[in-house]
Amino acid sequence: MTERIYLDNSATTMPSAFVMACVDRCMQEAWYNPSALYRPAMIVQKSMDEARRLCLAAVDAEGEQCVFTSGGTEADNLAILGHLQRIRQKGRVLIYQSEHPAVTACIPEIEHMGFQVETIAPDHEGIVDLNRLEKQMGTDVVLMVIMQVNNETGAIQPIQDIARLRDQKCPDAAIHVDGVQGFLRVPFSMHALNIQSYALSGHKIHGLKGTGALIYQKQYKLAPRMLGGGQEMGVRSGTENTIGILALGEAIRTYPKEANAHMCNLKHVLYDALRERVPGLRLNGPEPGSAASAPHILNVSLCPVRSQTMMFALEGDGILVSAGSACSSHRQKVSPVLTAMGISPMEADCAIRFSLCYSLTERDIQTVAERVQSQYQVLAKYTRR
Repeated sequence: MTERIYLDNSATTMPSAFVMACVDRCMQEAWYNPSALYRPAMIVQKSMDEARRLCLAAVDAEGEQCVFTSGGTEADNLAILGHLQRIRQKGRVLIYQSEHPAVTACIPEIEHMGFQVETIAPDHEGIVDLNRLEKQMGTDVVLMVIMQVNNETGAIQPIQDIARLRDQKCPDAAIHVDGVQGFLRVPFSMHALNIQSYALSGHKIHGLKGTGALIYQKQYKLAPRMLGGGQEMGVRSGTENTIGILALGEAIRTYPKEANAHMCNLKHVLYDALRERVPGLRLNGPEPGSAASAPHILNVSLCPVRSQTMMFALEGDGILVSAGSACSSHRQKVSPVLTAMGISPMEADCAIRFSLCYSLTERDIQTVAERVQSQYQVLAKYTRR
């Protein structure tokens, strides 16, 4: 059997060896309900509190609140809809146009609640157009939603500049950041930027699916979206997923310090190798190595070979990649993220996303580039009519 090389880590990551060992321990020792009052349950609660502390420290939010959720989608929903439900004064909500569906799918509900939604346009690299955003800002803006890193292109959004403009133009507006693709991979400080809420997901950092967190300032008022026994400080009812939460803490605690520099180097190697081997290759997103480029995501168009065709061909070689967001991969439509950047439908239809992890090697990357070249030379002969 062909050995697999997995480059779809933006969709999900393989649980690390540390996390797997943690899960095994938890299954045997930490399965108690943390709401119970006997000693084994209290030990589980203490371990959860440590995981909470690690989440807060990772984004410089010590002293603020952290609620565990079922993942990034629930965290985004809670941050956006739960906050707006607490606001009496109606106004405008600004949402980055290329957000994940976890955010954009909230728009009809936001409008139903009586708020006006405006989208924030990206530039040709998929980065927020600050000049246009500044013109949109006003004292009637109550909330802005900006992702930290785009899940398709790896574009890092200028949250620092956006927060500065917010302080000048609409100081009472809150900012929610979807940090699912940026958490641990791109440095972030909630305190320094005065960010009101931040969502993260465990399975993007070698933890488990079904676990995430919403970090938010204590004064950021949230109405619960799930009602029940009042767990998680009354904000997110339901018996906690203790195994997933402790695995999340372990994933944070054991995330290698050198991981991001290693992935950044691999991204450079992959991009340079693909440019040498594929004529007319188009980069979709910021130039690798720029301050606006995340270390783990590379999106390129391999015209005239369609994304799906190249994906299936590479899978036959044991290489797993994607055409973009896993949430929309079965819908077979041109990426709205790439379309918003002004990329033509044909080029967008030929886009491939390579997303890296810290266990990959340069040899893996060279193998991938060689197989892409080999498949491209065959498939490019069969252009669409």
